[in-house]
Amino acid sequence: MSVKPEHYDVIVKPIITEKATLVSDANAYVFEVAKDSSKPAIKQAVEALFNVKVKAVNTTITKGKTKRFRGRPGVRSDVKKAYVTLEAGNSIDVSTGL
Repeated sequence: MSVKPEHYDVIVKPIITEKATLVSDANAYVFEVAKDSSKPAIKQAVEALFNVKVKAVNTTITKGKTKRFRGRPGVRSDVKKAYVTLEAGNSIDVSTGL
């Protein structure tokens, strides 16, 4: 599958946290994705950008928290995450970038 410019719009960045490291043992990787992206679009983007076969895509939307900034209340943006599970034998090195 060839890489298209739209694929770079779907995946914003990889998420590297303690939980994301734990799920990587199960051959799953976590990415922040665009809020309007669908599961098939995420699957196509990951397969094209990283040359791997995707087994499943699970998504979650984390609502932004209300925080105070310089004494005034503000709201952080909502974030959509994609948990991408790969087929056996495939792996992604998220530290190298695209």
